[in-house]
Amino acid sequence: MQNIVPDTRVRYRERLSPSLWLIVTAAVVAPMAALAFTPLGSLLALLIGVAAAAALIATLIVASPAIRVERTVLRAGRAHIDAQWLGDIVVLTGDAAREARGPALPARGWHLIRGGIDGVVIVQNIDPADPAPSWTISTRTPDRLAAAIRDAQLAASASS
Repeated sequence: MQNIVPDTRVRYRERLSPSLWLIVTAAVVAPMAALAFTPLGSLLALLIGVAAAAALIATLIVASPAIRVERTVLRAGRAHIDAQWLGDIVVLTGDAAREARGPALPARGWHLIRGGIDGVVIVQNIDPADPAPSWTISTRTPDRLAAAIRDAQLAASASS
């Protein structure tokens, strides 16, 4: 009898963390908060301002969604779908990605869009019970995400 080891590896992982400009903008909270708390004392106000900015930056980073392809499952933020229900994959960058995130964005589709991230992967959803016809996902490495989804699709078709 052969011992079959299940495929447990992570094929792709990316956190859609905020851009550097958003983090710099969040850091501006420090002097604003310090100014508001100046009547309590300059040292205390400075500490409160730095703590407020650090807490805001940490929240932005921790709360940013992640994209993962594990075994045969695509996870984007809180949503997940098995690769057997995924169809054609379209990789877009530049002007085509901007168009896909804007006027060409399907109203009924599922979206995980983040500003400051240029690449977009659009995956067709072929599940007849799912009302979303496609998934539109922002990613910094669209080619790698598309390749990981294709690998998951192959693994899903091999296991069925």
